[in-house]
Amino acid sequence: MKSFVKGMVIQMSERKNILSPSILAADFAVLGEQIKEAAAAGAEYLHIDVMDGVFVPSISFGMPVVRTIRKTTNMVFDVHLMIVGPERYVKEFAQCGADSITFHLEAAEDAEDLIGQIHSLGCKAGMSIKPQTPVEAVRKYLKNLDMLLVMTVEPGFGGQKYIPESTERIRQARQMAQELNPRLDIQVDGGITKENLRMVLDAGANVIVAGSAVFKGNITQNIHDLTAQF
Repeated sequence: MKSFVKGMVIQMSERKNILSPSILAADFAVLGEQIKEAAAAGAEYLHIDVMDGVFVPSISFGMPVVRTIRKTTNMVFDVHLMIVGPERYVKEFAQCGADSITFHLEAAEDAEDLIGQIHSLGCKAGMSIKPQTPVEAVRKYLKNLDMLLVMTVEPGFGGQKYIPESTERIRQARQMAQELNPRLDIQVDGGITKENLRMVLDAGANVIVAGSAVFKGNITQNIHDLTAQF
C-alpha cells in the first residue's frame, strides 16, 4: 500500500498535474502490456472504473481484475466506484490493491462516514459528482477529502464528448477548494483530449483521466502529447 502526505497546503503554482489513464478504453486481450507501456511513458495513476449496471447502465469489472493487474504494476490505483451502496465494497477494493477510492455523492448513504472508512483502510478518499449535481453540494465534505472528481460526461460509457458547461464547474470546484482545502486534487473524467486538456488545467483540474485519448493508437505518443501540456 502506498503512503501519501496528508494535510499539506499546496499553492496552485506548485500543484502537481497527474495523468490517470482509464483502462475502460484499453484492449483487455493485452491489458498487462498496455498498462506497462502507459507506466513507462510517464503515467503515474491508473484509473479503474467499476460499474454495476444499476447506478450506471454499463457493467465493467470488479475485484478480480483489480487484484490481477495489481501484480503487474506499481502505478497508483485510482479506483472509481460507479455503484450503488459503495460502502459495501471499499474494504474489498482496498485489499485488492486500490490506493485511492472514489465514490459518488449521489450513491452514498452516509458520505462523511464513508470518507472515514476509506481513510481507515489506508487509502485516499475521493468523491465524484455527476454533471447535473451542483458543485455546491460537496462543500461540507471538502475538508476531509483528498480528491474531488468532477464528471465531465454522464458516467457509464467511454468515448463521450466533453460537456462544455463542465469548465465552469471545474473552476467553481477549485475556488471552493482554495477556500476550504487547498491541498485537494481536482480530477476530471470524460471526453478529455489533447485539444481540450489545456482548458481544464487552466480551470483548476490537476488529475486528468483519459481513456480513448491514451489507449486508442500509439499509447506512448498519446501520453507524451498529453503530459507535454502539464
